[in-house]
Amino acid sequence: MNVEVTPLPGIGVRKDFALRNGRRVGVVTQRDGKIRLIVSKPDDPDACLAELYLTADEASALANLLGAPQLVAQLTEEHRDLPGIHTRQIPVRDDSVFDGRPLGDTGLRTRTGVSVVAVMRAGQIHASPSPDFTLTAGDLLVAVGTAEGLEHAKKILLHG
Repeated sequence: MNVEVTPLPGIGVRKDFALRNGRRVGVVTQRDGKIRLIVSKPDDPDACLAELYLTADEASALANLLGAPQLVAQLTEEHRDLPGIHTRQIPVRDDSVFDGRPLGDTGLRTRTGVSVVAVMRAGQIHASPSPDFTLTAGDLLVAVGTAEGLEHAKKILLHG
């Protein structure tokens, strides 16, 4: 998929891509920090059919909804022939004792045998996070392990 990046002088940056029907879908990140999700008109890719203003948290949530399932599906497919190995998204909730603390503080690998292969944050994938990677509420950890280990990891992230 080819994402086009277009500077908008005095406004910000537009990043978009073409759907198979010819419409363009994208995001305008304005200099003042505002974020707009845009959809072009079918007959004019430069004219907006619809636009939604999103807060940074809303943009992050939408990005996680769109990105994390694809990553998990890909990992699940890759582990399909490995019996007993599962992939799961584990959220860092607002009330997690690890909000604002390094991944290494969780001890997930040692305590559960689970490996965190990526962290989804604000639409960005942080692959193979190191133990000093600081977790933040709203993060989605993409973890691989046994069903039991993944369930235990979920409980650890919430309760410590």
